[in-house]
Formats: sequence, C-alpha cells, structure tokens
Amino acid sequence: MSVVSIEKTKGNDYESIRAAVRKCIDDIGGLSDIIKPRYKVLIKPNFVAVPDDRCSGGVTRWEVVKAIAERVKEEGAIPIIAESSVAGVDTEQVIQKCEYQQLRDEGYEVIDLKKRKITKIPVENGKVIDAMTTWDLVAEADAVITVPVMKTHDQTEVTLGLKNLKELIADGQKKYFHSHGVVNGVIDIIQTVKPVLSVIDATFCQQGLGPIFGETVEMDLILASKDVVACDAVGSAVMGYEVDAPMLTVEAHSRGLGEMDLDKIEVKGETIESVYHRFKRSSEVEIPGLPPYTLLFDEGACTGCRNTVISALMDLKAGGYEKYLEGKYVVVGPVKELPEGATKENTVLVGRCTKHLEEYGRWVPGCPPGNVFVVQGIVGDAEEVGRRYSDEKEDDIK
Repeated sequence: MSVVSIEKTKGNDYESIRAAVRKCIDDIGGLSDIIKPRYKVLIKPNFVAVPDDRCSGGVTRWEVVKAIAERVKEEGAIPIIAESSVAGVDTEQVIQKCEYQQLRDEGYEVIDLKKRKITKIPVENGKVIDAMTTWDLVAEADAVITVPVMKTHDQTEVTLGLKNLKELIADGQKKYFHSHGVVNGVIDIIQTVKPVLSVIDATFCQQGLGPIFGETVEMDLILASKDVVACDAVGSAVMGYEVDAPMLTVEAHSRGLGEMDLDKIEVKGETIESVYHRFKRSSEVEIPGLPPYTLLFDEGACTGCRNTVISALMDLKAGGYEKYLEGKYVVVGPVKELPEGATKENTVLVGRCTKHLEEYGRWVPGCPPGNVFVVQGIVGDAEEVGRRYSDEKEDDIK
C-alpha cells in the first residue's frame, strides 16, 4: 500500500520546517531503500518565475529543499539542487530572489539547468514525445526528488509533484507541449525519469490563478511520499478536489505509475480532513475592468482550456491589451455551431476541440494552448504580444 505523510510545521523558521520534513520522511520509511551511497540525487524545486515575495506560495522555499538535501547527505549520497524556470524566465534571478544563494554559500550545489549541456533521453511509449530534450545533470542523475509547492494551476487544476517535473525539459519542448498536449507530455516525463520521492512544500501555497498570479494561502504543511501519484492525490484532496479532477493524476494512474484511490493509500500524521482547505479554482477568479465580450464555454470543454482562457484574460489585462477584447466571442470546447453575431473577424476559437470551426474565426491550436497564444488570438494582427517563450528557433524540438 502506498503511504503519504502529512505533517504540520510548528513554526515558520528553518528548524520547525526541517523537523516536519524529517518526520514525513521517517513516516514513509526513510530513504535507504531509494537513495544509496554515492548516488547523484537531483532535487527539483519549483522556480517557476521571479515572485514578488519568496513566501508568496509561487516558489519552493529553500528551507524545505535544504532539509531534504541534509537527509540525502546522511545516506552518503550527493544532493544536487537543479531547476529551469519557465520558458523565457532567467532561473538565476529566481535563485537570488528566493535566497538560494545562501545554500550555495553553505556548500550545496544550486544549478540553473538552462546553463548546462543539452542532451536527449529516449521516452519509451511516449504519447507526446519520443525523447526528452533535457540537460546532462538530468540524464546522469541516479535518483530524482520532486519538491513542488501546493498550488492551483490555470491549465491542469493543480500543480504538485507530477507537474513540477515539466521544467526538466528545454524551453522549445515546453512550447511544443502546449500545442500537442501538456498532460500526456508531463506524464511522458514522469514515466521516463521515475521520481523516487515527492515532498510538497505546503507552508505557503497559492489558490486561484496559480502557478504565478494566485492568492497566497498559508497552510503550514509538509506532505511526502515515495509514490508521486499518491502524493498528488492526497494533496489534491487536501485542496478540496475530487482525486479524479486533476488530469495529470488520472493519466499517471492509468499508465500504472502510482496509486490515486484514497482507499488504497495509507495517510500518516495529520488526516486529510483535519487539514482540509478548499482552494479557489482558476475558473472562479473574476477579472474586473474588461470591456464587453462574450465567453462561450461548451459543457464539454475541459478544465485545461477553461482555466487557460481565464488566465489568458488576466495576462491580456496585465499587458494592456484589453481593448482588443471588446466585442469578441471567445469560444472554448466542442461547440457545434456559433451564436448569432459571431463572425470570422470577431471570433476566437480556443483549443483542439474548436478546430472544426476554424474557417469561421481565428483558431488558436493546442491542448490546451499556452496563454500567450490565446492572448495573441484575441489581439489578432494589430500588434505582436510579448512572447512568453525564448526566441531560439526550437519550434521543431519534440
């Protein structure tokens, strides 16, 4: 039976967080069965983007990562803290803003993967990719530990241990995922790198428009499991989701990568009920100040496209492009016909499910598409939206 531990932190200082992390690891049987002496252990936090505050719930706290690295060293292994921020973001800026430099000063390796040598790892029976475009450290690692923050996500409902590993691929391939399937692409990564441990930083979390623009929620929790799928399932339940709502969990379970049935998961420490807090979903966020427009969600629209559109509207406003939304029809999901008033000039069709209508509007491909593509679809050809991705010619990377 899979085991997940949930522990409350007794305070917000390093020693309190360290104690909770160590208790979680002890609860799930320690590390000796998964970490061997001289192993190179890649510890992968979430450095999504530069936050306004390191404890806003957007980025994994160094306290959690250091506590894990200490335990890895006790096994005689070599901890390597490594991450690549989202496409177009300078990882080193996140490292400095979030105080990871002090771990370097203490002798820990904290590495920006984007500065490492690119390599490929074959993906067996992948649904989106046949090889990961990644870096030498990932290929050389003997074990991978995923250390996410507990957050909602504008495309995948939640971002926990599974989604956190998406940043183990290069920027061009990240972009490819957004037009060919984020969910299956992420699980292609999981079945390839086979993470041995998930430790969720649920001290400061995010709800609403996660993973960057969400509202901070203080939970003061650490979760851990050697079954990454089970850890995501329990984490999702703590956040108020049915376990089959996050598509990543369902897909990973369907491929036999872990357990998602709560009746088959032993939860140690705190119970799910005792720490339960319903997180606001991305689709529940209201965005004031937008001009009149029509948003048409077909009942068959998946949460990926629903949440992406809400998040893209936030990006649209933040970028000062909201005037282009006036009078537009934004269509999401497998609609059969367009409403009266929708024309080729004022209609934006979002996602793979609307492809059959592409002759009747501006089609934005993807499953789900990236936010920047939805924003560009709304703005049209009037001006070029700032790219969220790097300008390198990586469009053909798969």
